[in-house]
Amino acid sequence: MQKRNVNIALVGNPNSGKTSLFNTLTGLNQKVGNFPGVTVDKKSGNCEIAPGTVANIIDLPGTYSLYPKRADEWVTYKVLLEQDDEVKPDMLILLADASNLKRNLLFVSQIIDLKFPVVVALSMLDLAQKKGISIDVEGLERELGVPVIPVNPRKNKGIPQLKKALFQTAQQLYKAPARDFIPNRELAEDAIENIQIHFPSLSDYQSIHYLINHENFALDNDKQELVESIEAKHKFNPTKTQADEIMKRYHRIKQIMAVNVSEPDPLQKTLFTEKLDKILLHRRWGYLILLSVLFLLFQSVFWLAQFPMDAIEWSFGELGGWLSKILPEAWWSNLFINGIVAGLSGILVFVPQIMILFGLITILEDTGYMARISFLTDKLMRKVGLNGKSVMPMISGFACAVPAIMSARNIENKKERLLTILITPLMSCSARLPVFTILIALVIPAKKIWGIISVQGLVMMGLYLLGVVMALIVSYVAKWFIKIQEKSFFILELPVYRAPRWKNVIVTMVNKAKIFVTDAGKVIMVISLILWALSSYGPTQRMHNVEQKYAEMKQANPSDAPILEKQRKTALLENSYAGILGKKLEPVITPLGYDWKIGIALITSFAAREVFVGTMATLYSVGDDDDGLLLRQKMAAARKADGSPVYTVAAGVSLMIFYLLAMQCMSTLAVVKRETRSWKWPVIQLVYMTGLAYVVSWLAYELLK
Repeated sequence: MQKRNVNIALVGNPNSGKTSLFNTLTGLNQKVGNFPGVTVDKKSGNCEIAPGTVANIIDLPGTYSLYPKRADEWVTYKVLLEQDDEVKPDMLILLADASNLKRNLLFVSQIIDLKFPVVVALSMLDLAQKKGISIDVEGLERELGVPVIPVNPRKNKGIPQLKKALFQTAQQLYKAPARDFIPNRELAEDAIENIQIHFPSLSDYQSIHYLINHENFALDNDKQELVESIEAKHKFNPTKTQADEIMKRYHRIKQIMAVNVSEPDPLQKTLFTEKLDKILLHRRWGYLILLSVLFLLFQSVFWLAQFPMDAIEWSFGELGGWLSKILPEAWWSNLFINGIVAGLSGILVFVPQIMILFGLITILEDTGYMARISFLTDKLMRKVGLNGKSVMPMISGFACAVPAIMSARNIENKKERLLTILITPLMSCSARLPVFTILIALVIPAKKIWGIISVQGLVMMGLYLLGVVMALIVSYVAKWFIKIQEKSFFILELPVYRAPRWKNVIVTMVNKAKIFVTDAGKVIMVISLILWALSSYGPTQRMHNVEQKYAEMKQANPSDAPILEKQRKTALLENSYAGILGKKLEPVITPLGYDWKIGIALITSFAAREVFVGTMATLYSVGDDDDGLLLRQKMAAARKADGSPVYTVAAGVSLMIFYLLAMQCMSTLAVVKRETRSWKWPVIQLVYMTGLAYVVSWLAYELLK
């Protein structure tokens, strides 16, 4: 049997459960790209709606109405007005939130008047029931003239019925309603008639949108001028027409709801969500609770990850020691132990922390608390040139700056969006976590305050907070230099509190661990192997001179052979290509308290910050005799030329601050260039962040040494 393909666009208001429905319908058959010419995510996936009929479902960005304001809303609008050359849906799934039905029906009514074949999926019915709202679904279906299917994507309810309705619509058993939801022609009768003479395929409502937004449509110059002349001839007023339309729609929606929806007296019932918001959004307690949540987050990352990390670290230490005993001394065994095994240990040891951090962030998002953080911080954000919506990219930046910067697209104001992009990399992403972890373990004592609060966890939290404070300071300064004048509004819909979906939390944790091991792991392994080669080989004459010098010294003093052998390995490392490069960097980084090995790590970290640990693992393995020691122990034993330890409290804190503030991520620079469509802003970002990191790290070292 030949399979039939049908294109279906999934549309709806934000926070109506669109992503859940998309994931339920498409499962793992998804792909993500960008809409042509716009940096807005384009998610699509396949779903069999009936035997032999496969739907290609395109998840369009959420929008409240057909009057777009943001870039992502324009994407949806152009698809629905058939102005997108690539996305051409045959029909629509329109998701409507039953617990906010009045607002959602505005968008539903507009879609109906576009004359698209549409199936309305009614979500959040369980929440509507908790609010005491009762909906006559069949009556609503009759009034709208389109299929209305109750669904609960989280529990997989209503999905077979939805697929059946989609299949029947594809078979043209259901068609777009013949009558308009409101009498659109009355809004501008003469202008609509004139437009339809030249564009006969347009419905009355599409004609209104041609009159309002034709400048943004793909029309040639002649047609643009034609529409302009019709507007002028009939004195078409877009603002008045839009206002009249919305009034008429809400009047009809009110009539429909009066007959088909039963709502309780709003004074009778205060929802659990509202009661909880009185506490969590309190003008004083709200901020204290927020700090407590962040405190618990970072304490948990340290506390929960400690045991698996210690186990992984111990295993690799034992493996390195065992391999060095059983393998013969040869270049390939050196490469395997000090290149591959050392590089792998630098990747896998941090997987527990990354999984726990992402798991906890997912719980905050799933429960609805993340949106409250935006609401709480809006007042503070405005003082530094941002708004509450900037908080979501900033918090996402704790995971990774690349998707965080992309999520800044939701900020309508251009200046606030640009400022958010410029400061988001100052958030401590998960790539910095391995660096912080190993340095905190090295220089901060593993003490507990009152027997429960980890000092190391407090330092970790302090680093994250320092990143936030520096970001706010930078934004406050930058807002005076970015000359974009545009009014800013902060409108945020607070989702209801829900229990986290534990399956979703576990899937996210596993996926993030996979991404870290595969994506970051590839980079770390490649750089570890390159570093092994640069650390093991050097200019022939220099290496020969070192070998000859120590051979003579061993011959003259046989009793000192073990000490001389360690000195020989150190001398060979310092005369290798890596050593020569590091020594050239040393004068620049000595004021910060760093040695040449740290200098090499700073350079390799521009590929990815987490490479720092792989670099250290390789450098200390190549120049060290004892492969049974843990990397932390090797670094703790490291000494400068004068015999003083390399990793003092001053040097360790200075290095953590450098990694906190420096722009050491090529991927971030690339995505900033793509989002701003200019190399100007990534270059500014690279210069200001590197300069800031150097100055603050130097101050920290001078104060603590």
